[in-house]
Amino acid sequence: MAETPRELVVLITHGMDDERSSVAFTIANGGITAGLQVSIFLTSAAVDLVRKRAIEGLVVHPLEPLAALVKDFLGRGGRLWACTPCVKARGYQQTDLIDGVEITGASKMHELIKAGAATLSFQGREGSQLV
Repeated sequence: MAETPRELVVLITHGMDDERSSVAFTIANGGITAGLQVSIFLTSAAVDLVRKRAIEGLVVHPLEPLAALVKDFLGRGGRLWACTPCVKARGYQQTDLIDGVEITGASKMHELIKAGAATLSFQGREGSQLV
């Protein structure tokens, strides 16, 4: 009997001006490679990461270009959610965002956490946290 993949929810709050965005997508892609079903919830400045053409050319060495990391994540079945109020606060609409991004509230993330998903957040100066 095949085992259901374990869920991982990654919360990103920082935008393109912070290396933690690239690190978060690198770890999320690694989670998919490890057999996890990975969802990323973007909130605050992180919603800027999925605006069309916003991250083209951004690279945090020695990591892959951020646009390539996001494309790889989506292409491998990762779920990418953008916080509804954060998107609205910036005046964005679905047509402003890259294909594959779903604008949604935190309830999608909460459902997975309630069902036992592990969480990883990239926020604050104190670093990241895996729960």
